[in-house]
Amino acid sequence: MTQSPNTKTLPPIVTVVGYSDAGKTTIIEKLLPELKRRGYRVGTVKHAAHGFAVDREGKDSWRHQKAGADIVAVAGPDKIAMVINTPDETLQTLRRMMTEVDLIVAEGFKSARMPKLEVLRQAVHANPLFLEDPDLFALVTDVAVPAPAANGLSMFGLDDIPALADLIVERFLKATIDDVE
Repeated sequence: MTQSPNTKTLPPIVTVVGYSDAGKTTIIEKLLPELKRRGYRVGTVKHAAHGFAVDREGKDSWRHQKAGADIVAVAGPDKIAMVINTPDETLQTLRRMMTEVDLIVAEGFKSARMPKLEVLRQAVHANPLFLEDPDLFALVTDVAVPAPAANGLSMFGLDDIPALADLIVERFLKATIDDVE
């Protein structure tokens, strides 16, 4: 596949889903260094279903937004934060904004039609939430899921991060690299 220099490929998205306190953030924290060690640039998105605040009332950037700015950025010596007013919170919108990464790992977004990796810990719940979801491609768990229920699903232990990274690279990143070469 040949790309023009001005065309950017949209990165693949993997959503990490599961019950509250199942260990989604912990799996992401373990997976990121493994993917970075392999040379991939990874962006993350945390779904905040009940809203969030990045700025504090009265700060200059807050005042810019209240005055009508559609996008407000705050730039410091080692990072940039950006608040974009948008009518939707879809992963497709975020994907278009994050073209400088090879992969987007999204925590949450349970109802999105995106590839799902479910995290399930027995201490939280014994049954997967998304076993019937056609977008579920892997289960990271300490629970024994019966073979018929797993139905060919890729299964990983909570500490089997290198193997999980292998699957993600093979399924979502290798094709991207091969297409560019």
